[in-house]
Order: sequence, then structure tokens, then C-alpha cells
Amino acid sequence: MSNSAKAIAERLLQVEAVRLNLENPFTWASGWKSPVYCDNRRVLSFPIARDLIKSEMCRYIFEEYPDTEAIAGVATAGIAWGAMVADQLKLPFLYVRSKPKEHGMGNQIEGVLDRNCKVLVIEDLVSTGKSSLAICETIRAAGAEVVAMVSIFSYGFDVSVKSFEQAGIPMHSLTDYDVLSRLAIEKGIIGNEHLDSLLKWRVDPGSWGR
Repeated sequence: MSNSAKAIAERLLQVEAVRLNLENPFTWASGWKSPVYCDNRRVLSFPIARDLIKSEMCRYIFEEYPDTEAIAGVATAGIAWGAMVADQLKLPFLYVRSKPKEHGMGNQIEGVLDRNCKVLVIEDLVSTGKSSLAICETIRAAGAEVVAMVSIFSYGFDVSVKSFEQAGIPMHSLTDYDVLSRLAIEKGIIGNEHLDSLLKWRVDPGSWGR
């Protein structure tokens, strides 16, 4: 694991943005039982962790996608991160909803998005990738180019990796489930005997724990 990915995973654990519990698994909206729950909104309340993540996002974008012309945040969890990154990089910012508003102007994209603009999308969390890719397609449909998506955390499911590859959109997460699981064992948060169970969940989350 890279030093950066490890440092971010450690901060997520410290502020309890990510919680691990094998004895009493969390239940996702999909009905899946999960030994991990991620809520990166908590990080916004912790300046040191927040600044680390913002800085790492900016560094990565500056180094890997210097031609980026605008930053788009995924509503709602990606809005704050996207706005901070856009401010740091001095780029235009916009955000995109999962569906158009049902009142007012009925906008799905909030902000100014020029045709052919090179947009980098900011997401807080990637699980299956379905909702994140839908946002990318909305941006494409508006005539802009999605150069990449950057998230704080990814579960690393094969379905999300394949979906982004098929869509032709590079996807990068600052840290991921594998890094966090191994770090939790290294720090004694969970026992080494649980690593196999944690990794099996990532491979087949739908049947895990049944």
C-alpha cells in the first residue's frame, strides 16, 4: 500500500468515517450485509483530515490531469469536496444531481458547463459505480468531456472497475477497502484471523454473512 493511501485510511478510521464490525454487520440499502460502513461526510468536521484529503486530491489532479478545465461534484456528498478542490486549483465548479429538480428551473447540472469542456468529477465514495457513472453520462450528454473521476474511498468491487473501463473513464480512489482492512489489522482494530472474511466480502458481498 502507498504511504498516501495508508495515511488517508488511517485518518478515516481515526474520525470514524469508516467503521468495521464483523460481529454485528451493517445493512446497506441494497440489503447486503457488510462488515464496513463508510460515511465520508464526517471528515468535513475534522480540519486536519479534511485538509489531507483535499491536498491529496489536488496533488493527484494537478499531476495526472493538468488539462482539467472544470471540477464537478456529485450531489450531495461530492459537492463540498469538489468545491474545495476547485477553489484550490482555481478552476470553475459545478455539481450534478442524480435527476433534475422537480421545481424551479428543473436543473440537473448546477453551474456553468461549456460544451467540450474537460471535466474531472469528484465523488466521495464508489461502491458499484452505477450512480457515479450516471453522473458522468449526464455531463457527457451536455456536450462536455469527462477526463476522470476521483473519489476518497472505493470498495474495489470488480463490477465498478469493469464498468468504468467499459465507459472509458479513468477512476482513481485515494484509498480503498483492501488498504483499510490491512491497516485495521496492523493497528489491532480487528484480529488477523478476520482478514480472510473481510476480503471474501469484497469478492461476493451479496452472499457474505448468510
